Order: sequence, then structure tokens, then C-alpha cells
Amino acid sequence: MPISNITAAQVAQAQASMTNAKSSATDKDTETTSTNKSGFSEEAATFEKSSDTSKVTEKSSTKVNDRSAIIAALKQDAEQQKQNLMNIVTKTIQGQGKSFALASEDDMWKFLASGDFTVDAETQAQAKKDIADDGYYGVEQTSDRILDFAKAISGDDKSKADELIDAFKKGFEQATKTWGKDLPDISQKTYDKVLEKFDKWKNGTEDKDSSEN
Repeated sequence: MPISNITAAQVAQAQASMTNAKSSATDKDTETTSTNKSGFSEEAATFEKSSDTSKVTEKSSTKVNDRSAIIAALKQDAEQQKQNLMNIVTKTIQGQGKSFALASEDDMWKFLASGDFTVDAETQAQAKKDIADDGYYGVEQTSDRILDFAKAISGDDKSKADELIDAFKKGFEQATKTWGKDLPDISQKTYDKVLEKFDKWKNGTEDKDSSEN
């Protein structure tokens, strides 16, 4: 159609259609942009942040609980170690005292050991061997057994020496109470020897003494 034949009304209608099309396209762009900003992006970011925080909090709580359980277990183990040492010391010193009483000619020691009793010659001879310097209940062997036991239950951990020494003293005190009066001299010497050996172990001078011998 020749341009000269286009009327003014047709031109106006065409312009109106173009205006409406642009307006519709603009509305759609605005809606899409609004959805991306307020609907998808922000909600997604908020959701991810909330989820991450929850996971971190849960992990932190789990770590705290695990650490508390480990600490409690270690404390219980340490107390059990001390109690075990106290028990072995009490029994060992009592055994030493009884052997001394059996070997002794003094009726007082026999009475303190287990009441008024008589001892046959064979039992008395064995008891004398047991409390000899190189005997099972002699000062050296008895003190060695106590220290070896302390090392074993602590995993040879010198940092626990003071706690173990305290447990040893309590075990010895318990043995004394059970005995009824001061223990025989052999037990007092064993007490001093154990403390001496504990001190050398704690300060790392055991090996030095062994090499000198």
C-alpha cells in the first residue's frame, strides 16, 4: 500500500498498539525482577543460612558433650587407679606384718597379727625367709612390688607420681589402723624405701642409679 494512502487514524492506532506492547513487556520484566529479588534469592539465602547455623550449633553441642564425657571418664579412671593402689598397699603391708609376727618370738606381734595363736616350726621358718633382706616380704622386694604396681596402673606416667604417693600413704595408714598399733620396724623401713623409689621415679634418676650399680 502506498504511504500516501495511510490515514491519520491508522497511524494513531499503530502508535497505540506499540505503546501497549511496551507497557506489557515492562510489567513482565518488573515482575520477574521482583520475583528474583524477593522470592527466590532472598528466601534461598535465608534458608541456607538458617540450615548452616543449625548444623554448626549441633556439631558444637556434640563436641562439648563428647569432651565432658571424656573428662568424666578420665577422672573416674584416675580415682580407680588410686583406689587400686591403696588396696594393694594395705594388703601387702598387712601380709608383711603378719609374716613378721609369725617369724617373731615375741607373742605381742603374734597377737596383733591374728589373735592368740601358736606357730609350728615349719611355718615360722618360712616366715623368717619371707622377711629376710632378699625375701618376698623383705624391704626391697616389697617396695619394688608397690612401685611396679603404681607404674603399671598409671601407664608409667610420672606426672601422676604425687597422686600415687598420696594413695600409697593412705593405703599404709589403713594397714596401720587394721593392725591396731604401729606396724613392725620392717614395715616402717618399707614405707621409707617406697617413698625414696617414688621420688627417684618422679625425678628420672632411677636409670642413673642402676647404671652406677
